[in-house]
Amino acid sequence: MSAADVQAVIGSPANFELLVMQLLSADNTGRKQAEAVYEALKAHADPCLTLLLRCLRSSEKVESRSFCAIMLRKALTQNEPNLWTQCSPQMQAALKTELMAALVEEQQRSVVHKVCDTVSELAADCLDKGTWPEVLPALQELATSPNPAAVEAGLLIIANLASYSTDHMRPHLAGLQPLLGNCLNHAAIDVQVAALHACCNFINALDDPREREAFQPMLVPMLAALGRCLTAGDESSAQDVLELLIEVAESYPKFLRKHLTELVSAMMQIATASQLEPPTRSLAAECLVTLAEARDKAPGMVRRLPHFVGGLFEALMAFLLDVEDEPDWHRGDTDAHEDDGAGELFDGGQEFLDRVAIALGGRALVPAAGQLLPVWLADGDWRKRHAALICLAQIAEGCEKLMAEQVEGLVGMCLSGLRDTHPKVRWASCQALGQMCTDLGPELQTKCGGAVLPALLAAMDDFANPRVQAHAAAAVVNFSEGCESDTMAPHLDALIAKLLTLLQQGKKIVQEGALTALASVADCAQEQFVRYYDAVMPLLSQILHNAQNKEHRLLRAKALDC
Repeated sequence: MSAADVQAVIGSPANFELLVMQLLSADNTGRKQAEAVYEALKAHADPCLTLLLRCLRSSEKVESRSFCAIMLRKALTQNEPNLWTQCSPQMQAALKTELMAALVEEQQRSVVHKVCDTVSELAADCLDKGTWPEVLPALQELATSPNPAAVEAGLLIIANLASYSTDHMRPHLAGLQPLLGNCLNHAAIDVQVAALHACCNFINALDDPREREAFQPMLVPMLAALGRCLTAGDESSAQDVLELLIEVAESYPKFLRKHLTELVSAMMQIATASQLEPPTRSLAAECLVTLAEARDKAPGMVRRLPHFVGGLFEALMAFLLDVEDEPDWHRGDTDAHEDDGAGELFDGGQEFLDRVAIALGGRALVPAAGQLLPVWLADGDWRKRHAALICLAQIAEGCEKLMAEQVEGLVGMCLSGLRDTHPKVRWASCQALGQMCTDLGPELQTKCGGAVLPALLAAMDDFANPRVQAHAAAAVVNFSEGCESDTMAPHLDALIAKLLTLLQQGKKIVQEGALTALASVADCAQEQFVRYYDAVMPLLSQILHNAQNKEHRLLRAKALDC
């Protein structure tokens, strides 16, 4: 790269656009050469910024305009030293004028959004230095334009400045609040969402509760805007709105108190609407769970709402029905297919139940579970039986004290599941038993060990379903870790014989599970394991010697650990 290369670009907008295309190229060699030229070009602040601005404003290629908006933001606000401080006052004035004009005149919405980011960061820097005071009146004027795209652009920048430059925005709140209220009722959904974005950013950024309270009248229109997004089928915008409301619920849950009934009702409707996309429903559930977790900032707020706990619990249980019976799961060749059939809602439902149980505790959640789970366990749909058992596993930690009082009945539910005709239900029973052994032990092992271990041994005989076998072995690990050696002693003969059988006859995932269980049982049995040593050690040595293939590395590692 030579000085002539740089001058050739400076002297020709066409050459600069070619440089931009090279910067966007997938060809590494050409792109690196272009990057070297661009880095040298930045030493000439005014020409470099002029070319970027001209390309942004006049290129026929959307990708070039978009890229130049990004490069302008980086050059003006992020590079050290940035070109804003290096360029002339005339260049600064031209940048302000042209960037604001681009917000109105650019036809591609994605490019406008990138220009909004550039203006937002530049304005924040300039407001700190007192060098662009006219930007705020200009943004308010944009937000009252008859052009919806211009209104959206102005609001997006106001939203960003609410976060970036809160102190500079504070004197303008009295004028902005009615403006934002009007925009929440605008005919264009994009404008409504941008106004909502600005409201939420102000709520999150303002430290003074009195200033936040001034946005209280906005909450019902904000929920109405969310409803309009969904009615119009614009779930992408609805998801943006939900994410913003979640931030408010996390930061200032008390702000939502006056309209909590309306908010919770809206979120429940969305979370339970089967026609909506899983991410939309999951975000509504996230908002409800976030409110449930607000114990420190708003103690007892949601618990006082009638039917909140029961409604949320039923909604999350419905998420667990997002599971299918995939053939690959049944083959059980490897761990790779263990999650096959589990949908997006299923994974989210598990996490949410765990969090809600920890947040609300057993006294709130166990009564709701006690009503629903027995009904689902008796249902003809295997997915409901499966969901009930998965639920027990998820809520055990948060509801530990109350569930410990009912441990025999809960174990009975799991033992019934182990006798189910559907393998996935049996697998879920092993999951529930294992998790409850961890969370409700050692009381569970002491009270119910005589029933649990024989049932798990029977599950290990299910050679037609290796995943069930492996998961039964995993449950034995949980049982052993919270078990006294005297509780384990009566079952050692049968248990070790079964695990040795699995080591010799089971599929690889079953062998791996059996090794982990064998190690855990030995650790629990202590000196009582001595009499099994001569039978076990040659088999472990044989695995170490013979399992040499790459796919058997984990098996060898578990044998070594054992």
